[in-house]
Amino acid sequence: MKACGVIVEYNPFHNGHRYHIKQARQQSGADVIIAVMSGNFLQRGEPAVIDKWQRAQAALANGVDLVVELPFAWSVQSADYFAKGGIKLLQSLGCESFCFGTDSPKAVDYEAFGRFVQIHQEQIDAAYRQLKQPTISYPQQMAAVFKQLCPEMLVDFAAPNHILGLSYAKENAAYQQPMKIYPIKRQKAHYHEQQISGSIASATAIRQALFANQIAAVLPTVPPSTVEQLQNSQLISWQNYWPLLQYKLLSTSAAALRENYQISEGLEYRLKKAAGQAKNFSGFINAVKSKRYTWARLQRLAVYLLVNVTYEEVTSVWTNSYLHLLGFTKQGKQYLNAKKQQLRLPLISRVSKKNQTQLALDIRSDQIYQLGNPTLKEQNFGRNPQQIFLQ
Repeated sequence: MKACGVIVEYNPFHNGHRYHIKQARQQSGADVIIAVMSGNFLQRGEPAVIDKWQRAQAALANGVDLVVELPFAWSVQSADYFAKGGIKLLQSLGCESFCFGTDSPKAVDYEAFGRFVQIHQEQIDAAYRQLKQPTISYPQQMAAVFKQLCPEMLVDFAAPNHILGLSYAKENAAYQQPMKIYPIKRQKAHYHEQQISGSIASATAIRQALFANQIAAVLPTVPPSTVEQLQNSQLISWQNYWPLLQYKLLSTSAAALRENYQISEGLEYRLKKAAGQAKNFSGFINAVKSKRYTWARLQRLAVYLLVNVTYEEVTSVWTNSYLHLLGFTKQGKQYLNAKKQQLRLPLISRVSKKNQTQLALDIRSDQIYQLGNPTLKEQNFGRNPQQIFLQ
């Protein structure tokens, strides 16, 4: 059986995601589509609007055959680390191909880019150190590096999905047997598009409409499985956690804040000051944001503080990775049974006392996620992978 992988968040699952899955199957010719999906906290430092189990269920109902959770240590990260974790899990599951959406305005040979980086990594690192400017963002610095080293490649680091695609390609090329890459052009709605028109809209526009209680505008853009979930769920945003984050910042010393992952360079003082003055989460981020500290980066730092994450916890997961199974279809179950002896990482289908130490960071982050909605079911213990056997 041939498998094609996708790395996703589904926040929430919408018609554009269904199109992506359909194209992944058609272009790759795969028998099975495997999704590595972020858990309850996402790449840009946001809590998911609905929990990981509901999002996995929507994926299985709309063309995915196997859903594996991307652990917190990989999912709440910049593009490079997010991609590193996702590709690692897909490689360990034996995927022959990989499909992602791109918002690049120009055709890009992602596989060639990946090979170039693998060959010239030392020169890239050296050029980055030489050009490094603390007043501009990382994507801008990397664009300058590639313009210097390989101007004919015309690498653009401005579009979010394209940046992820470049990161995926770089990580994939590092393996002895790289997966075949199938980039899919985003349809109709751009990543940050805030308007809804037609049946395909960005997840950003959908979330904004949901939080503005405009669910009628959202209904044409999502499949029936998502409609049911949205209508029966209390939606979650950062505002649910703002009192908890504010308390943490105001009640914790600057020295103790520095113990958290990626809190350094005096940022702890700015965070404490902003927490004392801000009326809400948005106002807090705006008070700290700068060219160096983008909105997404600050949101990730806020998640690390909320969950009380340490560097040692993150790197422990990186070196002791695993496959936490969230759900499968009949086809997905057959694939797992056929590949079980060949998996490169341990497969965890049920969280228990035996493996809870290994999953400690995921468990804690999910417990804190539940504080945003006390009606949520337990996210780990007693939960089995979901099974959807479609006719």
